[in-house]
Order: sequence, then C-alpha cells, then structure tokens
Amino acid sequence: QLQLVESGGGLVQPGGSLRLSCAASGFTLDYYAIGWFRQVPGKEREGVACFTSADRSTYYSDSVRGRFTISSDGAKNTVYLQLNSLKPEDTAVYYCAAYVFNGDDYDFRPLKASEYMYWGQGTQVTVSS
Repeated sequence: QLQLVESGGGLVQPGGSLRLSCAASGFTLDYYAIGWFRQVPGKEREGVACFTSADRSTYYSDSVRGRFTISSDGAKNTVYLQLNSLKPEDTAVYYCAAYVFNGDDYDFRPLKASEYMYWGQGTQVTVSS
C-alpha cells in the first residue's frame, strides 16, 4: 500500500528557510507525480509544487515560484520541498500527495488537490518573528 510521510516542518523567522521531506513507500509503478499542497484553517487546500517522474518536470504556483524548489531523490524514494525567503503568509500545514499515472492522463492538473489519490498526514510550517 502506498504511504507518504512528511517531515521537516517547524517554526522559522521571516526570510528563513526550511526543507520538507516526503518519504514514499509502496510504489510499484514507474510513472507518478508528487505534489506539495498547503492549507490554513477556513481555506481550500492550495497546490504549491509538483514533480512528475516520467519527464522530471516541475510545476509551481505563482505564490511560491522563485522561492520554493521541488526535487526528488529516487534512491531514497523521497521528494523534497526547499522553502526559501519564507513569509508569514507561507504559514500552513503542508501536505505531500501522490498521483499514479495510468497512461490516460492527458488532462492531469498538477496543482489540483482533487487529482491526487494518496496523501500524507501533513507537517506544520510557521513563519513568525
């Protein structure tokens, strides 16, 4: 069974950095996407970054492009999200999620939460002085 475990969240001052990790297990297929999402109470879950394994493409929301970087270490089955130049508005619970491609995914939307099948438990990121 596919499982995702996030780690790396914490409290950081504005302008600081964090690296979140998403460790995956139970993958048996080659083609998948890992997305990072965040959510604050009362708001919809927001997609911030995505990595697709087949072509190693990356996608970012406008709110984080240039500050956040998604990367993958296949040997460790782990996808990372590097968060730089953090702002108080980046405060949220961050989730990673997995989508397994089946070959008929031409309309896959990488930053849309409803596309994803598997979710981790989340890790809290708080940006505050």
